Amino acid sequence: MVQVDFVWSYAFGATFAAAAARQIRKVETPFQSESFTGLLLFLSILFAPSGLYLLWRFPHWETMQVARTWGDLPAWLVCLFGITNITQGILGYWTSARLVRGGNIYGAHVNWIVAWTIFWSILVMGWDTTGWQRFLYDSTVSGIPWSPGRHMGLSFFTSNVFLTLVGMAVPIGPAMAIPVAKWIREGAKSYQSITEERIPGTAKLILVVLAGTFGITLGLAVVCGLLVFFIRDLTGSIPLAYAIGLPAFWITVYFLLLKRGRPLYLYARLLFIDEFGKKRSN
Repeated sequence: MVQVDFVWSYAFGATFAAAAARQIRKVETPFQSESFTGLLLFLSILFAPSGLYLLWRFPHWETMQVARTWGDLPAWLVCLFGITNITQGILGYWTSARLVRGGNIYGAHVNWIVAWTIFWSILVMGWDTTGWQRFLYDSTVSGIPWSPGRHMGLSFFTSNVFLTLVGMAVPIGPAMAIPVAKWIREGAKSYQSITEERIPGTAKLILVVLAGTFGITLGLAVVCGLLVFFIRDLTGSIPLAYAIGLPAFWITVYFLLLKRGRPLYLYARLLFIDEFGKKRSN
């Protein structure tokens, strides 16, 4: 979606860099890494074109029900959309790479975890707490434009939009998960302090990565949305719901889940295995 893809692109970039953390530390600049080339290919060949296709095929859905036809889309917006789908991925990669080169491999993983959670949160809440309704509505099925309160529920998952998304996921999912698993394994093998038996297999890594990007972070976004919706209903104010709910959510997530030793740290450690400079104790 136009309003969210720049965050998703950032999340992809951050994910690629975190996966190739050990390789990034060994090159003069992070942009010399194989993972950066892989990211550019991924964004330019798969991700950006898929977004532009959706914008052309389903302008209503891709703009979160703001536009109804192509005529509602200014040319500059379409151009900017295509650009940010690549540039924001580079920014996400650069940010994680900076953390990696500063010796903070966990911070690089936090970067993508937070980015993916924000991505899902925008879909859940939108700018007016109707994001999930806008997402779960395909006007090509009924021919009726979206309006607040309208959504298709579970029937959305048989809609034209969703079937198109499934078709796009067939190349995009493996194009992200397989290289990420490959770079994690190769990087771990290059460190003598990490023995072979401690390195997860490719299939396990793929499952762990997909569980985080499409499972854990989505779950966090739903919890965030429920908190914001509760405050909205309690106060009768959408701005107040965001002003109170978002800080409360992220402060709670940091102390309960993100701090070292907490559940999300233990999850990320399945991917980075050891932090930089840490020697395996006998």
